Amino acid sequence: MAKKRRYSKKASSTVESAMRRRKHGTLKSGSGRKVKSRKQAIAIGLNEAREKGAKVPRKRAAKKSSRTAGARKR
Repeated sequence: MAKKRRYSKKASSTVESAMRRRKHGTLKSGSGRKVKSRKQAIAIGLNEAREKGAKVPRKRAAKKSSRTAGARKR
C-alpha cells in the first residue's frame, strides 16, 4: 500500500518559492524585515500554502508550563 502524503505538491512548490525569495533577499517577515533564517523561510512558505488551501498539517500548539507562568506573574 502506498504511503499517504503529508504535504501536497502545491505546498512544496510554495515553500520552494519562499526559499528562492529568501535566497534573493526579497522575502520579508510580518514585521517587514528581511528573512535570513532558513527555518523562518520554511515557516512562511507553509503559512502561505495554508492560506492558499493546500494540504498542510496543522500548526503544533505551544506547550504551556505552569511553573514558568507562575514565576512571570510575580
